[in-house]
Amino acid sequence: MASTKTHPAYELLYWPSIPGRGEFIRLAFEAVGVPYKDTANESEDGVKVILPLISPESTGSDGNPPVFAPPALRIPEAGKNGTDLLLYQTPAILSYLGDKLGLAGSDDAERSWVLSHTLTALDLNNEAHDTHHPIASALYYEDQKTEALRKSKDFREARIPKFLGFFERVLKSNDGEGKGKFLVGGQLSYADLTVWHVVSGLLYAFPKEMEARKSEFPVLLGTFFESVKEQEGIKGYLASERRKPFSMGVFRLYPELDRQ
Repeated sequence: MASTKTHPAYELLYWPSIPGRGEFIRLAFEAVGVPYKDTANESEDGVKVILPLISPESTGSDGNPPVFAPPALRIPEAGKNGTDLLLYQTPAILSYLGDKLGLAGSDDAERSWVLSHTLTALDLNNEAHDTHHPIASALYYEDQKTEALRKSKDFREARIPKFLGFFERVLKSNDGEGKGKFLVGGQLSYADLTVWHVVSGLLYAFPKEMEARKSEFPVLLGTFFESVKEQEGIKGYLASERRKPFSMGVFRLYPELDRQ
């Protein structure tokens, strides 16, 4: 576990009230007990800090390039010439934090695998989002419901089993060290946390589909899922108010999109 005394005052910049893509970064901090500031959730006007970052007029600041979209992470005095470093893109942030939080694997090979599995899980995360917004993110779900029904059918029947089947095989290939509890090596990584959160989201958004597939992926949906949930830092986080419930973010519960 990382020591809280050796870390800067990390600041997570993400939209308030929803887990969203910022949750992958929260889980990394929570798993190892490293403090962080969740700006938009910790102050009433915190979102006002985020909006200027993604303004079309923004050209960046303090040697940092502009931010395309949240989540972003601010690390005090870690940038050029002692300025604050500002990172964006979920996998880039996790890759940066991995070594610093002890969540990146034990050698170069494991670091590469952790990142690869994380990117794959984030692909699944994005595809889950597209089930309710298959045409355009700017349109309401109700404006693309017919297309969402078609998209969700393919997602349930083809994409969910493809991704879950892959992670089941990864866990089995690492059975010697991981014992079905870890994707890479014998300790928790940010890949485990990422996969775990995506599975949590699928259980929320597609409860009937996931229940019907439990027997197909017993290691992933059984041993692995329960093990991550019981990690000391994660267990405490899930019982706290810091864990925001799924609602209208990436994972949404529309019963008509689930298995009928």
